[in-house]
Amino acid sequence: MRLAEYLGGKLHQLAAAGADFATISAFSPQVCAEELQRLTPLPLLGLLDAIVAEVKQKGLQRVAIFGARVTMDTELFGRLRGIAEVVSLSVAETQYVGELYRKIVGTEKASPEEFDSLRSIALRLVEREGVDTILLAGTDFSFVFHPENTNFPHLDGARVHLRSIMRALEPI
Repeated sequence: MRLAEYLGGKLHQLAAAGADFATISAFSPQVCAEELQRLTPLPLLGLLDAIVAEVKQKGLQRVAIFGARVTMDTELFGRLRGIAEVVSLSVAETQYVGELYRKIVGTEKASPEEFDSLRSIALRLVEREGVDTILLAGTDFSFVFHPENTNFPHLDGARVHLRSIMRALEPI
């Protein structure tokens, strides 16, 4: 895949510059994570690995995903299979969340109405489907959701990944 080759080339540059490890913090490039793992000369602190470890650690059984369409449609690129049941949004909800996420990526914000719509969908999924958590699987959701305004059970994938990076940077 061309994306993996491109990113692999960048990781080779980082290795040549003396980097000890690397990470890809965006969700969509995770579509080529396995191939990239084979191409990189550096240990990768995987976004998906961090999320899977957190889902296991928290004992989450039923998870719904908010993110880009590719992330939702592939159930986090298949990485949650056998770990937790991924509860699908309705077709209309999937379309709405995917389109709104794409808009958030471009504008770095959501209107109060859009925020309320996402929150309502999340609360409905908790009530209707009995999900343990909504996985916020898009780094740009940090423009919209943060601990102080998110009143539904959620796991912020970007924050989980950031904590794993910070642990890797701690002195031994």
